[in-house]
Amino acid sequence: MTPGSDAHPWTVLVLAPTGRDGAASAELFRRAGLRACECADLPALVQGLEEGADAAFVAEEALFNAPTEPLVTWVRRQPPWSDLPFVVLTSHREQPAVVAGRARMVAALRNVSLLERPVQAITLTSTIQAALRARRRQYELRAHLAEQARTARELEGLVAHRTRELEQANAALRHQIAERERIAESLRHAQKIEAMGQLTGGVAHDFNNLLMVITGGLDMLDRQADPNRRRLLMDGMRQAAMRGAGLTRQLLAFSRRQALQPEPVDLRRHIGGMRELLDRSLRGDVHVALDFPPSLWPVEIDPGELELSILNLSVNARDAMPAGGTITIRAENVAGLEEPELRGDVVKLSVIDSGTGMAPEVVARVFEPFFTTKDIGKGSGLGLAQVYGFARQSGGTVRIETALGQGSAIALLLPRSHRHPAKEDTAAAVEAPAGGLAGHVLLVEDDDEVAALVQEMLSQIGFTVTRAASAAAALGALADHRRVDLVFSDVMMPGGMNGVELAREVRRRRPHLPVLLTTAYAAAARRDAETDGIALLPKPYRIEALVAATRAALGEDVARRAAVGG
Repeated sequence: MTPGSDAHPWTVLVLAPTGRDGAASAELFRRAGLRACECADLPALVQGLEEGADAAFVAEEALFNAPTEPLVTWVRRQPPWSDLPFVVLTSHREQPAVVAGRARMVAALRNVSLLERPVQAITLTSTIQAALRARRRQYELRAHLAEQARTARELEGLVAHRTRELEQANAALRHQIAERERIAESLRHAQKIEAMGQLTGGVAHDFNNLLMVITGGLDMLDRQADPNRRRLLMDGMRQAAMRGAGLTRQLLAFSRRQALQPEPVDLRRHIGGMRELLDRSLRGDVHVALDFPPSLWPVEIDPGELELSILNLSVNARDAMPAGGTITIRAENVAGLEEPELRGDVVKLSVIDSGTGMAPEVVARVFEPFFTTKDIGKGSGLGLAQVYGFARQSGGTVRIETALGQGSAIALLLPRSHRHPAKEDTAAAVEAPAGGLAGHVLLVEDDDEVAALVQEMLSQIGFTVTRAASAAAALGALADHRRVDLVFSDVMMPGGMNGVELAREVRRRRPHLPVLLTTAYAAAARRDAETDGIALLPKPYRIEALVAATRAALGEDVARRAAVGG
């Protein structure tokens, strides 16, 4: 039975070895319904405490001059909830040694009630019963602590169980996320393959047509003696090459890899200057109306790409109006635009038609490369892709408002420029004259066919040319101290050093030697060249552009000194 329970009788240990105090006290406690155990000496008391007791009645003389260390040790080793009550019977003795010993005893036993002889029976009984009631509270605290510990263990078990459940749920969720990512990646891969199939198919179709014109024209050129017919063949091949360059520019614009040359543009003046081009590109039953307010803000864009975008949109609008109609090109200021993709002041440039309109499923795909609803041979499907790429590269975006049978309005939202457009200089020459240049050019080009053509072009405009097939070979040519007036290098080359790095090394070795770079496509190298202030001529280029670029790279004074052999 557990001490302190209702089925367990209250036990009082009695240690009073002198006289009849022990026997009388034990008999008194038994009559009060308690279990009294007499102890012959202090070790017997400690033994009784070890076995279990609810209170102890001790005469003080039993503790004087006795080895109390075991009793003090037991008192100290009690659990946190326990503080066993001791009732100590004292005497009238007030000698200093007795008083000091009594104080030490009270401090050692901690929970002590002192009764001074002579003591009445009712006083002793009530004191013991009060001590036992206090002991009952300690047992209740023990039960409460045990229940608390049990509840804590159950809670810990529940937390551990829920934690395992959460870990299992998290593991299942991570597995689902990984599976969804795998499926999404597979879908993206499939979409990429499909887009690449469309892209390569469209590029192959258009370029094969262009190459057919060029290769067939070259074949016929050798067989044709009539100068007029040869000129027609040459014009056709030149036009095919320009169409190929335009197709490449559209692809780069869609992928946002085309390096634009933005400048402040007055849309009212610039698009107004396109009137003749638009009239020539559209049918006679299609009228173009321009609606531009005088207070229209300038925008900072590439003028050439703007013209291409307006032309693409106008041609699409023309094709959407098979019975003719009016195309309205309208621009308006929009202050404080608040959209996720674009914020601030913008200019809204719209091309509006009254044609057939577009269905929602068509609108969802109009910016995809080579997506077209036109018949085969009527369009490449790159027009709106170029428009979208140009707008995004220019810091803007594109919006479409359309409905079947109600026409379409395609709007370019372009950020406002706070710079003023440059005034047109009508007296300036459009292109530099061929000739008038001389000097020695170090041509760095790894492609043999391109190198042969460029060498011929440079020779045609007056330069002597030395060709190097790599950057290392070019540095070797410079190391023998031969005269070089200009280094003309491709950006992308084998051997670990590109054209920009070659230009930097040339500048380090010969600070005053001009360098001109050329590239078909190298976005990062292009940025590096512009950052370093290195002139860059984009491919493909005609001989007039080559003359202008070499003249600019050399400078007028250097060109004159080279012409006289200075």
